Amino acid sequence: MDKQALKRRVIDAIDARAEEIIKIGDDLWKIPEVGYREYKTAEYVEAQYEKMGWYYENKLGITGSKAYLKEKGSRPTVAIVGELDSLDVPTHPEADPKTGWVHCCGHHAQVTAMLAAGFGLDVVKDELDGNIVMMGVPAEELIQMDFRNKLVEDGKITFMGGKQEFIHIGAMDDIDMTIGSHSTGSLKGAKLGTGGTENGFIAKLTKYKGIAAHAGDHPDEAVNALNAALLGIMGAHANRETFRDEDHIRFHPILTKAGSIVNNVPADVHMESFVRGATVPAIKGANMKVNNALRAGAMAVGAEVELIDVPGYMPYHRDPVLDVVLRENCLALTDVVPLGDHSCGSTDMGDFSCVHPTTNLVMGGVSGSHHHSSFAVEDKVNLYVLPAKALAITVIDLLYDDAVKAKEIMDQFEPVIPRDEYAEFMQKMIE
Repeated sequence: MDKQALKRRVIDAIDARAEEIIKIGDDLWKIPEVGYREYKTAEYVEAQYEKMGWYYENKLGITGSKAYLKEKGSRPTVAIVGELDSLDVPTHPEADPKTGWVHCCGHHAQVTAMLAAGFGLDVVKDELDGNIVMMGVPAEELIQMDFRNKLVEDGKITFMGGKQEFIHIGAMDDIDMTIGSHSTGSLKGAKLGTGGTENGFIAKLTKYKGIAAHAGDHPDEAVNALNAALLGIMGAHANRETFRDEDHIRFHPILTKAGSIVNNVPADVHMESFVRGATVPAIKGANMKVNNALRAGAMAVGAEVELIDVPGYMPYHRDPVLDVVLRENCLALTDVVPLGDHSCGSTDMGDFSCVHPTTNLVMGGVSGSHHHSSFAVEDKVNLYVLPAKALAITVIDLLYDDAVKAKEIMDQFEPVIPRDEYAEFMQKMIE
């Protein structure tokens, strides 16, 4: 069948299920769960796989899954990714009243678009070569580090990010390229966008230990761990003028434990933080300065400090050839498709982009800012249905005619990290 006819069939199939797709988005919005706890979300997604009759593998990285539209083993294989996790923003007006969790980064829309793209591609899969995988990945937001560190200590995961874990456990070994999506409120009236890069980072869990004593009667007998932490933070701030603008360095800490009772000098203080940057050398250089400052805070008051550096995410660089294919298909659906620039945020799509060709689109349909109490769904067709069409017809371009375009992209790609060296490389990030 002619390629354009295949695309028309896919678009028609998605349009025919638009109400169902929007309901899926609404359902997922109502069950927000943070990383490595997405049990209800995983169950919901897997029920959709079963409804379609797709073979799938689950419990990958605790809650992740992969559904195959064709017989497993067909190559090349293109994965469409949806991130399962939400955020913890209790000030959001629609946050779960018990947990404070809410989808104010819009990952529910990614999962909806991923499933909807699969609905469309299912009607033409036998006309395409290779394979298509719908992939639900946990834990994109690297938060709640104490909880995740316990998962690591218990041997349940090796990496704190879901896509990192997928690479490590071999879940990506049969995937040749990945495309995904993300919502944004910054398209200024446009409906879809492509392009752009993002920072990588090292994640940090810092524990200060002091000596407790009565804060009124005997502070002279104490070692104040909170003061050590505050001095460490101020020392890191004093380094900001040494960070080059082009490296896009960010250091942002939070105190997750700062004392237990007000009339005792704090003796056990925990801090989580990220050191972000545009390149691996920039990240490592800034992290060294931050570590020196955090240690100095402890030395200044005689406290002890434990620095636990965790491999964060790699800087994200879209595959230029794959991104052109995606962009052309976005332009086939809407007149204006802005090109993104550099973001100082981060994503573990960066890790995927280091091992195989990767790109993603951004879609409108939301207002407000990510991670903010203002984030809101506005246009459900733009948010859920339109990106599904763009993802699906991009896959047709990749896998049509003996998958010649996918093979071309694979042939020109040079990995930043060979898959079998990924764990070793990431460990060196924090050495």
